[in-house]
Amino acid sequence: MLNAAPTDLTGQTCLVTGANGGIGQAAVQHFLALGAKVYATDIGEEFAGVDHSELSYQAFDLLDDNGLHACLDWVTEAQPTVLFNNAAVFDMGNILEADMTQYDRLFGLNVRSFYAVMQAAAKSMVAQNAKGSIINLASQAGHRGEALVAHYCATKAAVISYTQSAALALAPHSIRVNAISPGVIDTPMWGHVDALFAKFEGKAIGQKKREVGEAVPLGYMGAPADVARAAVFLASEQSSYMTAQTIGVDGGNVLR
Repeated sequence: MLNAAPTDLTGQTCLVTGANGGIGQAAVQHFLALGAKVYATDIGEEFAGVDHSELSYQAFDLLDDNGLHACLDWVTEAQPTVLFNNAAVFDMGNILEADMTQYDRLFGLNVRSFYAVMQAAAKSMVAQNAKGSIINLASQAGHRGEALVAHYCATKAAVISYTQSAALALAPHSIRVNAISPGVIDTPMWGHVDALFAKFEGKAIGQKKREVGEAVPLGYMGAPADVARAAVFLASEQSSYMTAQTIGVDGGNVLR
């Protein structure tokens, strides 16, 4: 009789950054539900999701060097076997308007801090001799340029590239590194995104969100749980022979 590889995460220690966002909260909830111990972090002082005996939350400002270094120490102490590397920030501005302040902020969190956390988790996994799984959050924006989202697109392309390089470097240690590229996901952040599109494209509030949902081949925006389920797959033995891959959770928006 065939025994399917389990999605059970009992005995795993999952670390989630950007835990107060819609996708981060969903990942925390899914990991806890499947038996993992979860360490979660975001910039806010309290976790906005569930209260659970196996959840430990700590606030860090990853754009501040002191906050970043404190977070890296925390990662080392947590000894994760799974990293859900999700913290990121979004902003808009075309090539003529996207200034270096915006560049520094987006690359500071989406690339510099992302890389530092991934490195700290990888070092901890190697020290534990753990067959770990690192899951980086990319975006459909990382697969193509967009006129109004130049810096953000570039940061997410960097996430995909670092995922591939890290996967090759860590394969001898039996550590898998993959990424998820969400498409348009209906999270609280979309209120901010929609307002930016209203400003730059002269649209009514709510119009862009409605348009992008209708433009998805499946016909609607995804939910945070759609991304969290992909994270569970990558964290579990279901994906034990996958590394260096980027999974699109985008309703068919990007053909790979």
